[in-house]
Amino acid sequence: TGAFSPDGSLLPTDSGAFTITAQGTLIAAFSNGAEKSAFSWDPVLKDCPGARLPTYVTRSLDGGQTWQDTQKLHDEWTGANRDMLQARDGRIVFTSMKLLHNPGRHSVLTYGSDDEGVTWIPSNVIDLGGNGHHDGVTEASLIELKDGRLLKYIRTNWGQLWRAFSSDGGRSWHPHGPAGIDASSTPPFLERLSDGQIALLWNRQFPQNGESTPWRGGDGIWSATPASNFRGELCLSFSDDECESWSPPVVIAQRDEGEVCYPYLFEPEPGVFWIMAHRFGLRMRLRQEDVLR
Repeated sequence: TGAFSPDGSLLPTDSGAFTITAQGTLIAAFSNGAEKSAFSWDPVLKDCPGARLPTYVTRSLDGGQTWQDTQKLHDEWTGANRDMLQARDGRIVFTSMKLLHNPGRHSVLTYGSDDEGVTWIPSNVIDLGGNGHHDGVTEASLIELKDGRLLKYIRTNWGQLWRAFSSDGGRSWHPHGPAGIDASSTPPFLERLSDGQIALLWNRQFPQNGESTPWRGGDGIWSATPASNFRGELCLSFSDDECESWSPPVVIAQRDEGEVCYPYLFEPEPGVFWIMAHRFGLRMRLRQEDVLR
């Protein structure tokens, strides 16, 4: 963090987005904890007036030794900037979100750059309503499809992931609707693999044994409708038809107490995965062939 801001004016939170472009530019997007306000939800207003956690982006041309073109993209509370990619045409896109008000709820958007991260343009904001400090649509992951469209999967409180498409490089997102993948109120992660398949990491709505779990919300504080917040099992699935269908989910990590969620996947060599979940501390190495058995 000191490399970003020696004077301490930037303090990246623990959930950000990062990529290295084909030209070798490092780009990082993050919420700035140094400007973080209190998040005091008012149960009467059903809102959080004045909440502030801005999104910033910065880039490095020397392998992370120095950073430049650092800029604030919005002031609104940003729960997480979860994912970033460079499309085949060179355009860089990353997912972000904003807290909206009257009533309080979250929304998602992307930012795109055509000049290696020097300038950024926001997309339309997807606002699907809701009311609560964890309601609305949040914490998306995105992938480029083989036909050139971008697809993002979005966290909701509605028992499944939602999806949105962009045919113009992330400048606008439509249509959007249910993805048909049952999920608790936690963020997914999509990754294109070296064999052309797409991997999905996420938390399902219920445990694999079918037991029920306590739900949250329904009161306009957590959310307007009751939602599963089950986070004890992290699942992995694969698609070989561009996210139209998925292999049966496999539980790859489980905790009887606590959470295993907010995942990331990196493929350092074909068929080998490094999987991380920063809630809370999962680090694992996994072979694809073992999952597919």
